Amino acid sequence: MQIVPYRVVSRVVVGPATVTLGLVPVAQACVTAAPGQFMMVWCFGIGEIPISVSGIVNGGVIEITVRAVGATSAAIVDAGVADVLGMRGPYGTAWPMGAVVGRDVIVMAGGLGLAPLRLAIESMVSGRAGQRSLTLLIGAREPAQVLYAEQLPAWRSAGADVRVTVDVGDSAWHGPVGTATAVFERMSVRADVAFVCGPEMMMVSAAQALVRAGMSPAQVFVSMERNMHCGIGHCGRCQLGPLMLCRDGAVVPWEMVSELVQVSGR
Repeated sequence: MQIVPYRVVSRVVVGPATVTLGLVPVAQACVTAAPGQFMMVWCFGIGEIPISVSGIVNGGVIEITVRAVGATSAAIVDAGVADVLGMRGPYGTAWPMGAVVGRDVIVMAGGLGLAPLRLAIESMVSGRAGQRSLTLLIGAREPAQVLYAEQLPAWRSAGADVRVTVDVGDSAWHGPVGTATAVFERMSVRADVAFVCGPEMMMVSAAQALVRAGMSPAQVFVSMERNMHCGIGHCGRCQLGPLMLCRDGAVVPWEMVSELVQVSGR
């Protein structure tokens, strides 16, 4: 629970009101996060929010990708190089990288949901994860909101089948229009394991489509989020049925939550 100060060493605008910050410890460092885990990030005098680690680069620089949607996230987005933020963690479960060894993998991301998947994708495209094949389906509201657009060519060059779709195109957009789930349903994709992250409605529709296509609900993993506050399953704000998602999630197999998310208010 101890807050560790981290200094901002880089700030890159990656979309409307969205930035990727690179942070290094002022003194001691937090434990290294596994792909899919999150940190509680504190903006002094305002508050703290859970943010997934989206990258670990240059020997330990932690990257987080944040969109301004509230007071705390807006303050973090406004942080400049040399500013200090607080972090504690990492918390939660990780993407099960051991499950992809020798398997055909599909990753489906909606909007900012690509950020919690980025470390896992980097591990797979680098060859360290040992998967047989990798398909990436990335959805965004509009072309300007496609995260990490500059990295997509490198992921393709590394052998991943990368497909990008948007809800609303523009005059320069020549790709598909529609959700990642809709694109998947038009494809013929072989997959044994799926990682899915995005808005909850998107994850529900994607997981259901994957199961209809023949995948086991035990091999479809989603990243569920609620109002995470303590990070240790104590306050109860992130409860989903019997689960405390800051402790038992956020990454869970679809078979564990498929019925829970059907109940309004959970």
